[in-house]
Amino acid sequence: AVAMAGDQVHVLSALDGAKTQWYHFTAIIVAGMGFFTDAYDLFCISLVTKLIGRIYYTVPGSSRPGSLPPTVSAVVNGVAFVGTLSGQLFFGWLGDKVGRKSVYGMTLMLMILCSVASGLSFGNTPTSVMATLCFFRFWLGFGIGGDYPLSATIMSEYANKRTRGAFIAAVFAMQGFGILAGGGVAIGITALFRDLFPAPPYAADPAASTPAQADYVWRIVLMLGALPAALTFYWRMKMPETARYTALIAKNAERAAADMSKVLQVEITKEQAGDLETVITIKSHTPPPSFGLFSGEFVRRHGLHLVGTASTWLLLDIAYYSQNLFQKDIFSAIGWIPPAPTMSALDELFHIARAQILIALCGTVPGYWFTVAFIDSVGRFKIQLMGFFMMTTFMVGLAVPYDYWTGQGHQAGFVVMYALTFFFANFGPNATTFIVPAEIYPARLRATCHGISAASGKVGAIIGSFGFLYLAQSPDPAKTAHGYHPGIGVRYSLLVLAGCSLMGFLLTFLVPEPKGKSLEEMSRETERWRHGEIIVRIIL
Repeated sequence: AVAMAGDQVHVLSALDGAKTQWYHFTAIIVAGMGFFTDAYDLFCISLVTKLIGRIYYTVPGSSRPGSLPPTVSAVVNGVAFVGTLSGQLFFGWLGDKVGRKSVYGMTLMLMILCSVASGLSFGNTPTSVMATLCFFRFWLGFGIGGDYPLSATIMSEYANKRTRGAFIAAVFAMQGFGILAGGGVAIGITALFRDLFPAPPYAADPAASTPAQADYVWRIVLMLGALPAALTFYWRMKMPETARYTALIAKNAERAAADMSKVLQVEITKEQAGDLETVITIKSHTPPPSFGLFSGEFVRRHGLHLVGTASTWLLLDIAYYSQNLFQKDIFSAIGWIPPAPTMSALDELFHIARAQILIALCGTVPGYWFTVAFIDSVGRFKIQLMGFFMMTTFMVGLAVPYDYWTGQGHQAGFVVMYALTFFFANFGPNATTFIVPAEIYPARLRATCHGISAASGKVGAIIGSFGFLYLAQSPDPAKTAHGYHPGIGVRYSLLVLAGCSLMGFLLTFLVPEPKGKSLEEMSRETERWRHGEIIVRIIL
């Protein structure tokens, strides 16, 4: 037992001291494809539901094109969130029980199959198509949910302590490429079908404005989401189990060293482990203490940390997902999207995809990569504090003079403020809430705690997407969207979201700073411990 403890520390110390190598970048791409697919799917569904509304819900004789009824729209988006939440909890727990590698292929295969199946949603009636689409989107979300704790945990356990934050952030930043790919695919497929099957605007000829072939467009867009995940499936299955799981949980330091030597140019020796002193005093063979998630010891050591990582992720996602509420209004106000009756079904899809790509290029994608660049120098804590503070500031700046911003000639300023809110969400808590839970918990509970934190975020996404969808409706019943009740309006909704961001700022103080520290140091797995007659002290 004593020899094993020393071997484990040698393996982990050598990993922390390993130089950045080509395999690290390969792992970022392989692990990041799950997030690429996640963002692609979430981006595309908001586009294709517009098209589905025109195809299946247009009322003959109506002056406006069809759109999904509020209840149907809520279900389509809601089932994916519920599936993601369920997957985060289940696969996080399973990843700690049976190993990261064993579960990793399952999540990707589920995403591949359900992406294809979503595009093959059966039937030609609104009820049958939406029912099958919702069924497969639930299981797609289930697979995507599993990718959150597993990808973060695997990347954190592969990385060295100097660049760990940037590597995990880079995996998460693959979402940015997924957003751009989703928009690019939608624009490309739509442009092709517009050339092959030209159609007049809805106002000119309602029936002809949605050609029959448009039903293929949304199906192709959804199914192509399986391609990047399928291309990386082989490499994901070839990845070895992480050394930290094998050494600390499976208790096989020799296997951990062998696995890492295959993919990293690391020879596990005491010299390469750095200044390492292991002092072990043995008076009995009592095993070291172990504690579970629901134990008093976990609460004492990490209870406030879990409250911090879960609550900040929840509050971030309430604000982040609610921002989409006024995206359409902004696009329409500045002329990026003409009025729906003046476009055909494919024209509308083309214009919305183009507008959302512009927002992503200006605010979303740069924010991700600013985090990658600065997280290991500035630190997670400062970036998260800054992000929440700037989100609060810009939301208040949008809300207080809301009538001014929406007035004629001021829309460009609104777009800049809106893009900056997204920028500081991504160069801030949207990235750090994903990174920190993969660094501060013990190896045997790391994926589970990350899954709990991520699931809290999805609760926030549900609140943001649906609660504020109703809350942001105009107080004037004559100005509410069809099928909705009056709310408090966009202005006051923005002030509520600013309050959520401010709460996230304050709760960030519950979360420790992992910058420059090993995973074992953060999780306190190498601190002095006592149990019965045995004392082990490891000094790094």
